[in-house]
Amino acid sequence: MKAITFHGIEELAFEDVPDPELVAASDVILRVTATGICGSDLHPYFGREVGLDVGTVMGHEPLGEVIEVGSEIRAHKVGAKVVAPFTTNCGDCFYCETGLTARCSSGQLFGWVEGGEGLQGGQAEYIRVPHADATLVSVPEGLDEAVALLSGDILSTAAFGADIAGVCGGDVTAVIGCGPVGLLSILTAFDRGASAVLAIDRVPSRLRSAEAFGAIAVNFETDQSRWIVDEYTEGRGVDTVIEAVGNESSTRLAADLVRNGGSIGALGVHSEPHLAVSPGELYDRNLSYAAGRCPARHYMPESLDLAVRRQDQITTLISHRLPLSEGVEAYRRFSAREAGWNKVILFP
Repeated sequence: MKAITFHGIEELAFEDVPDPELVAASDVILRVTATGICGSDLHPYFGREVGLDVGTVMGHEPLGEVIEVGSEIRAHKVGAKVVAPFTTNCGDCFYCETGLTARCSSGQLFGWVEGGEGLQGGQAEYIRVPHADATLVSVPEGLDEAVALLSGDILSTAAFGADIAGVCGGDVTAVIGCGPVGLLSILTAFDRGASAVLAIDRVPSRLRSAEAFGAIAVNFETDQSRWIVDEYTEGRGVDTVIEAVGNESSTRLAADLVRNGGSIGALGVHSEPHLAVSPGELYDRNLSYAAGRCPARHYMPESLDLAVRRQDQITTLISHRLPLSEGVEAYRRFSAREAGWNKVILFP
């Protein structure tokens, strides 16, 4: 089969690799019909995450048709259209049963093979899915495949962000970072009852998208962010912050904008060894700070429901729909942050 494979920092290939085969009775094989390029795919691409084996198939956002099932499969039949979260889930361990599916005791991340161990990714014509009954979710009829696959990662991540930030009815919420996750976080904040959402970024096109989603756009390079926040909160600061960037400056900005007793939910993947908010500040201001990998499988039913209800809006986030054969070039342009390259969906 054809696949996009890793060959080093900023080096990918579109090449032939072996077709996947059933390994366990709980496996299925999917014919991939749509697969996304995610911002977190750029961590190994740029060498920010190391250890990925040369030749690993990239990607962790697969959607497709079941073409082969193991003997233990009961929930999915050949021909079913299904979408996967970015990690597999056994469905039986303590973490799966309590909803923290991202920490499944036997879970694996699609698209990560290190030292010969791990799972190949979804940017390919076919993919093997372990623990398929507990991992895969059926795609609602009539839902655009490109929108449905977002439920396996960024749309569920946005819902998770609203929850760990504690967004509830009447909140004034700030969303820092208006990439795809941040923009979807605007939708999930409103879905949880936020009265206003301030969307903070510096890229004009992203801020225009945020406004189209109903948010108040704030350009942190040209606007006085705190002054605008104070205008909407009687000088207190926002009730909740969804931080969707993942660096020290975005964390510091979140702390500067949130009111005493407020809460911050961090979705960005942080690599710094120190937190930009000290334990003393958290204590002195009664702040709550939560972070972590989204338990996507747990959130997928909710995310697919939101995708059905808001399909027209969510579709606008998808900037490029390309054949898989153009994936290497798509990575180059997406990673360079070329204008307009927001969310790329590849079709094998």
